[in-house]
Amino acid sequence: MTATDSAVREQLISALRDHDEDIADKWVRLQTEQEGLGAGIGEDELRVEADGLIAALLAGLESGLPAGRIVSSHPELRGTITELSLRRARAGGTPTATSLAVLSLKEVLLSIFQRTTRDAEELFQAALLINRLVDTAGVLSFDTYVASREEIISRQSRQLLEMSTPVVRLWRHVLAVPLIGTLDTARTQVVMESLLQAIQTHEAQVAIVDITGVAAVDTSVAQHLMQTVAAVRLMGADCVISGIRPPIAQTIAQLGVDLSEILTRATLADALAEAVKITGQPALPTGDAVRR
Repeated sequence: MTATDSAVREQLISALRDHDEDIADKWVRLQTEQEGLGAGIGEDELRVEADGLIAALLAGLESGLPAGRIVSSHPELRGTITELSLRRARAGGTPTATSLAVLSLKEVLLSIFQRTTRDAEELFQAALLINRLVDTAGVLSFDTYVASREEIISRQSRQLLEMSTPVVRLWRHVLAVPLIGTLDTARTQVVMESLLQAIQTHEAQVAIVDITGVAAVDTSVAQHLMQTVAAVRLMGADCVISGIRPPIAQTIAQLGVDLSEILTRATLADALAEAVKITGQPALPTGDAVRR
């Protein structure tokens, strides 16, 4: 760091320390005046954000870290920016508006710094330092917002998968998973986890995987089914696949997929009857017996 860089850094530290309230006021006012930057957050909350960010920025500059690493390596500053971004995301702000709100601090800092010196070189070096700090902060706020939204979307997608693949207790010691739609790797994982947990919880002896609602079966789907069957057997339970319609049976045969070691039935009712037989329970009543 050159003598000029060091002097400019000390001047910026002094400006933040001596004019912190003024900087916070100007930054809050700038956000409220420009539509969208405030993300619907109240002025009092914006002021709390401003005070926190300015204090963290001051601590980062005083830490002695190189200017290019202050935002990424200073825990307090990085945490403050991350929390600001997450708060804006929860309030419904966009990632662009959030990063622009952070970047608008640049204008305020430059205007305040001009009060400390009229030297053109110092002003130029100050602009470089402020740009580096605030630009990095803006990028971090954008990345944090996007990462948080991706996490939310991923969590919601998993919840939808779990809801779309319920494990149903059909009979004592007999469970069933009715599959509808496509069966990919992610869904297979959810099916396995839910089914294996249910087998343990209900002490199930037989699990029925019903593929009546699966539109088509290819090599990948067949492989996923075999993985599920293998996992169920490792839990000490038997597995029956039901819903093998003629087109699906023909496709499986053409693909050369060997399901000879897996118990299959055409309908869920047939699979349930077989499952009850496997558990050694009394046979299910026929339709006539039920009506009587």
